Amino acid sequence: MTIRKSAIAAIAFSAGGAILLGGCAHTGELDASGGITAVRNACPAVGVPAATGDVTMFDPPASRDANAIDLTAVLTNVRSTCDDSGTDVLTKVTFSVEGRRVRTDAPRDVTLPYFVTVVQGGTAVVAKRVGRVTLHFDAGQARAAAQGTGTASVSRAAATLPDDVRKKLTEKRKAGDEDAATDPLSRPEIRQAVLRASFEALVGFQLTDEQLKYNATR
Repeated sequence: MTIRKSAIAAIAFSAGGAILLGGCAHTGELDASGGITAVRNACPAVGVPAATGDVTMFDPPASRDANAIDLTAVLTNVRSTCDDSGTDVLTKVTFSVEGRRVRTDAPRDVTLPYFVTVVQGGTAVVAKRVGRVTLHFDAGQARAAAQGTGTASVSRAAATLPDDVRKKLTEKRKAGDEDAATDPLSRPEIRQAVLRASFEALVGFQLTDEQLKYNATR
């Protein structure tokens, strides 16, 4: 699962106080009375930033030739549980790391660093932790897997939209009204408030500059 920035209209309904308007309508649709239906909660979106979900190791390390690939690993099965009952919203992230090596003659342990970051407004990293997960290969074994975990904490107050902004996003608008066709997110102050209240918990491999470059350009 890879998360990248989506349109601001989608972000608008991803973080903040819980609101549910309309029975079976979808998020962001207009209901019959002209209001915007919205399903919101304070839990951050969880995912893997682009180019950080896999890692390739070479032997010799400086080579980037396909014939020199020593080991590859991928971060997958990212899942999360969220507790938003307190003043801090706590998210636990779990994931799998699946590795494959080329030489299988001897047993081997490979330790890979990973990060869990909290990102606010799509760009600002407000917290980061680095952990490690170890793949164990038995002799003759080409594949191995391990489990990793991480946690993220977000202030409920920071992830909740101000009442006036929430009102603008969800107020009912009738056809013919002056602002009926105006998207509230077109207003800079509304957009900025939504961004400030939008958080993501992102997990990926802690790569070197060379490893990032390889992933981005291969």
